[in-house]
Amino acid sequence: MNTTEKFYLPVDGILEVFNSFTGHQHSRIGHQVLQSAALIPRSQLPKVSNRIKTGMGIIKTVKGCWRRQDKRVISRRSSSSGRRQVSIDRVPKKPTDLTELGATKSKNCHRVVVLGAPKVGKTNILRRFLGENYEEHYEPTVEDFYRKMFHIGGETYQVDLLDAASEKDFPAKRRLSILTGDIFLLVFSLDDRESLNEVRELLDEIKAAKAKLQKSSHPARVPVVVCANKADLDAQRVLSNSEVVDILGEDAQSFETSAKTGAGLEDVFEALAALGGLPDETSPSRHQIIPMLTYQTLCAGKRGIRMRRHSRGLGAPCAAVDPLARRPSFTSDLRLVLGSSTQHKKPEKRQVQ
Repeated sequence: MNTTEKFYLPVDGILEVFNSFTGHQHSRIGHQVLQSAALIPRSQLPKVSNRIKTGMGIIKTVKGCWRRQDKRVISRRSSSSGRRQVSIDRVPKKPTDLTELGATKSKNCHRVVVLGAPKVGKTNILRRFLGENYEEHYEPTVEDFYRKMFHIGGETYQVDLLDAASEKDFPAKRRLSILTGDIFLLVFSLDDRESLNEVRELLDEIKAAKAKLQKSSHPARVPVVVCANKADLDAQRVLSNSEVVDILGEDAQSFETSAKTGAGLEDVFEALAALGGLPDETSPSRHQIIPMLTYQTLCAGKRGIRMRRHSRGLGAPCAAVDPLARRPSFTSDLRLVLGSSTQHKKPEKRQVQ
């Protein structure tokens, strides 16, 4: 037999498996080296066979590490910056949208748009709603989007939270955010008079935009909750209750809050729930947080979960925060607005012939 006969080895397949386990994309150099060495004399096949076995052992080890890392501590990042939440949840493969899955009714899905001047405490108020702790360090927000799903009384609910802080310089984008909002949370600081004036302007802008969408000549009534934040800073306070009422009007629902101490936030969350027709259990103190994958399984109603959930406390109201949630695309938001505009459009009158 010709000892110089060449034999092809399935190197490419091994590398693809290895890359799929590790998720590494920097093995092109090694891949080229192995490709050049793929033609091996038959006399050396026993040695190569042992090396392949060793390589497969390495792949099994990597696979085991990959599985262990799948259940790791992850840091959910917002669409703009910073580490927002640490969770021991296994990483979901993609964002969860209950409307797409058909797991909830469209009336149970709401988007809360949060607006206000910089440095008034919007992000920390949202952190409280998501079940997170107050963060002392200030970091300017470009745009944050969160999604919190609830399972209450056998019903599922989805609340999207859009912190459109920096859209003041982008009128078209902010207008789109307003038009896609179902409920609005406006925040100002009691130690900053100018932030209250900005909330007043925002309130007028929201009413005008919604009225135009509904093709109404009068300002629309919109579900708005106003937070008079930083109530804990008594020494720096420059706004009185009477001044707030004079500027915002008596119709506005406003609450004095402190994102730092948590004072007044429960009333705010209950007011938001009432405006959206959501259960009171959506308030952070009224439910427990569970891992995202547990929530998905619970909604899917897989065998075994329903039998065990009462013993684990999952029969009580619970919620999960989607660590992969991202704001829908511009096209999706625009389609949502156009659909809403069509619903408000009055039917044309036809002449009877």
